[in-house]
Amino acid sequence: MATTKYWLMKTEPTSYSIQDLATEKKRTTFWDGVRNYQARNYMRDEMKIGDKVLFYHSNANPPAITGVATIVRQSYPDHTSWDPDNKHYDPKSTAQNPRWFMVDIKLEQIFDQPIPLDDLRSVAALKEMELLRKGSRLSVQPVRKAEFDAILKLANKKR
Repeated sequence: MATTKYWLMKTEPTSYSIQDLATEKKRTTFWDGVRNYQARNYMRDEMKIGDKVLFYHSNANPPAITGVATIVRQSYPDHTSWDPDNKHYDPKSTAQNPRWFMVDIKLEQIFDQPIPLDDLRSVAALKEMELLRKGSRLSVQPVRKAEFDAILKLANKKR
C-alpha cells in the first residue's frame, strides 16, 4: 500500500475559498489553473488518492491555513487550458497534448480558527516547512508528515 503524502495548496479566497469548497456538491472540486511546472509535476506525478492537503488562503488578511482536504481523483488534463474564454487558457495545451493537469479534492475539515502565517513562523516543528522559506511561492508544495501533524495540533488548540 502506498504511503500517504501531505501537501499544501494555495488559493486566493477572493477567487476560491474553503467556504466555496464547503458549498460544492459533495464538498468536492477539481483544482484547476495551476500554471507552474513544478506545481504541475507534483500534481501530475506525485499526488495520489488519499493524500492529505492543507488548504491555504494566500493574499488574505492574514494569509492562513484554513482546513484540510483529501485527494479523491488523481491527475488528469486540465481542460480549462483548452478554452479560449477561460482565464487559464494556454494555446500550447491541447486535448491531444495536454500541458497542464489537475486533481480533485474533497473537503475534510474547516478549522474553527484559521492558522495565520505569523503563528506558523513561531512553531519550532515548522522551521523547515516549504511555506515558510523566504521566496517560496509555489501554489502546490509538499509538506512533511510531522509538519502536517503539528498544524493539526495547532488547529485543535484553537478550538
